[in-house]
Amino acid sequence: MKSPLKIIKAIWIICLSFVLLFCFFIFSVSVNLFSLYGKIPGLDILENPRNEIASEVYAADYVLLGKYFSGFNRSPVEAKDLPESIKSALIATEDVRFVKHSGIDLRGIASIPYYLLSGKKKGASTITQQLAKNLFEMRFSPEYTGPLNNILVIKVKEWIAAIRLEKAYTKDEILLMYLNTVDFGNNSLGIKSAAKTYFNTTPAQLKPEQSALLVGILKGPSYYSPRRHPDRALLRRNTVLSQMLKYDYITESEFESFKKIPVRLDFSPADEAAGMAPYFRAYIKNYLVKVCYEKGYNLYEDGLKIFTTIDSRMQQYAEDATTKHMKYLQKEFFAHWKGKVPWTDIYHKEIKGFIEKLARRSPRFIELKEEYGNDENAIWKEMKKPVKMKVFTWNGSKDTTLSPMDSIRYTMHFLHMGFMAMDPSNGFIKAWVGDIDYRFFKYDHVKQSRRQPGSTFKPIIYAYALEHGFTPCSTVYDVPVTFTIDGGKQWTPKNSHGGYSGLPITLKQALAQSVNTVSASLMQQFSPEAIADFAKGFGITSPLDPVPPLCLGTSDVTVYELTEAYSVFVNNGIRIDPVFITRIEDKDGNVIFQPESVEPTHVISEESAYAMVQMLKGTTEEQSGTAVSLKSTYKLPYEVGGKTGTTQNSSDGWFMGITPGLVCGTWVGGEHRSIRFRTMTLGQGAKMALPIFGYFMQKVYNDKTLGIATYDFVKPADVNVETNCPQVDSLYYLERDSTSVLPDSNTYIPYPGFDPNMDDPNQ
Repeated sequence: MKSPLKIIKAIWIICLSFVLLFCFFIFSVSVNLFSLYGKIPGLDILENPRNEIASEVYAADYVLLGKYFSGFNRSPVEAKDLPESIKSALIATEDVRFVKHSGIDLRGIASIPYYLLSGKKKGASTITQQLAKNLFEMRFSPEYTGPLNNILVIKVKEWIAAIRLEKAYTKDEILLMYLNTVDFGNNSLGIKSAAKTYFNTTPAQLKPEQSALLVGILKGPSYYSPRRHPDRALLRRNTVLSQMLKYDYITESEFESFKKIPVRLDFSPADEAAGMAPYFRAYIKNYLVKVCYEKGYNLYEDGLKIFTTIDSRMQQYAEDATTKHMKYLQKEFFAHWKGKVPWTDIYHKEIKGFIEKLARRSPRFIELKEEYGNDENAIWKEMKKPVKMKVFTWNGSKDTTLSPMDSIRYTMHFLHMGFMAMDPSNGFIKAWVGDIDYRFFKYDHVKQSRRQPGSTFKPIIYAYALEHGFTPCSTVYDVPVTFTIDGGKQWTPKNSHGGYSGLPITLKQALAQSVNTVSASLMQQFSPEAIADFAKGFGITSPLDPVPPLCLGTSDVTVYELTEAYSVFVNNGIRIDPVFITRIEDKDGNVIFQPESVEPTHVISEESAYAMVQMLKGTTEEQSGTAVSLKSTYKLPYEVGGKTGTTQNSSDGWFMGITPGLVCGTWVGGEHRSIRFRTMTLGQGAKMALPIFGYFMQKVYNDKTLGIATYDFVKPADVNVETNCPQVDSLYYLERDSTSVLPDSNTYIPYPGFDPNMDDPNQ
């Protein structure tokens, strides 16, 4: 039998050997011996840790519009913005000896066996260790893994990384990095995102009980989610508060007061759609991805700051104007079609199979097709099965139960719109509203959607006439004009009221009253091919069919294109491509990109441009002009011009508005051409689209901080053209009183090749 001395000696040898072996193991992991364990970040990486940080999009007036991020919304906060309550709650709950240890809490590690034997759970990872895990994600990155990667190796790596972090940073810097990288659930990484998501506030404004709630979430973001499990979140919050009391961060009276406060959330979940101008941000995203890639940056991870030309005030006014008018117009539309469906043919009869056709193209049908193959009975059965969903209403989103088929029927009852405002002098886009609600309707009706412009295309024809010898006071007879097309077929466009005066009318009057025969006469004189080619110089890139009906605006264009085109008139005949980005900065404020300036394009003469401005003013000033309501109803106090447009069977309502400082384009219509008002009185551009411009400009002019031009259109020094034309009697004046707003619709003027029931090919 061995002596006790020898046994003790053997134990010491075994223990010492274990310690030496463990030290060697730690050393081998630290140097990645034989590449068995994978790398550990060096000090150079520790001092410049790689964080995925959301990029932010700013308006020209430095208001945050929104963010781009992949997977998580992470935005850093500065140390000065951290309240003491969040730091004390974190330390009291996660790492009470944080200020004393050097990255590893040996006392905490030593206590683990006791907690295991007693059946209690005890974590020994310090805040610094958790930070290391958050920063480098060594469990998952191939760069930090090796053949012998296991739980023990990972833990040792965390220890080593934690010690290096402690050497490289102060305690406050470690706390700051931790709070900027930790996951608070609901797509919120970092305290700044969490404060915004749960309380719609900033970290600096967090109250102690709110800080305790956020720290409590860290134990299990899903399990302790205050949205899904408010009772659990409340208990966990109070546990954090008790820890703060235990370690003297709050007093007994404060604890008693805080724990009685119920969990009150102002839940504002972050997503790329949140914020202002979501359609604009969605449009520029692909452009930004390309630019950032070329510059060696990642739009979604590198915390870039993108500065745009959007003015946040004008954007808000545009969104307000849209909401005000579209809410009213939708009410009118519902009443107009009460008891009937709005998808009808030209005889106002329901288009059979319309919803079924749309259903076949829906994501749900495509998913079911993959699941059930050619078993259409099973597919349609599922399409008719009610499910819980959230739908759009003008009184806010609504939770309901509908079948996918009924959901499509419901959605097809809504009218849609697109609005864009641009500074004609420099091309800066000031406001962009792509539709009524980005959360439910992602399709952008400013840049994506192409629709027939109707009479809003006519100014391009008139400009061509001015460039070829006509003046605003030149007269053209309001008589039938007949074209021979399609192998000998004849087509004679009519005016909106269906007749002709037979009298001469000036170009200025004809444009103001949107007389179709005058546009047709000019088209016949100059040829559709010439007009289509001329339009390209204005920025119209959509294909234009060079046929006679082009005089009535039959080829689809975008709001974006027409707004650029009308800017030519206000900018003395010079076209400037729309500008949406002014610069991009990295997270440290260094400018990494500024767009190159594009040479302006001289499209028409100054004289023709000035004449067109005066003619467009005529729609608001001429007797029976189609936009006189801008002065009479909306009482815009300064010079303004514009053009209304209404297409076949009132499928599309347009208004293009010009002022010395802004050019705006507006479209309103159904998602498909067959969804429309049945009468021209309700469906004309003056009723559907013009009010958005009117409401918008009212607010713009009332806001003196915008500095928008409130002077008259300036006549260039060398321009000498007569625009004060003598009034010529016409059928309009003979049959209508001076307060009437004449429809400018091409309603009931059939032209070859037009199918009012066809689907929009761009949707």
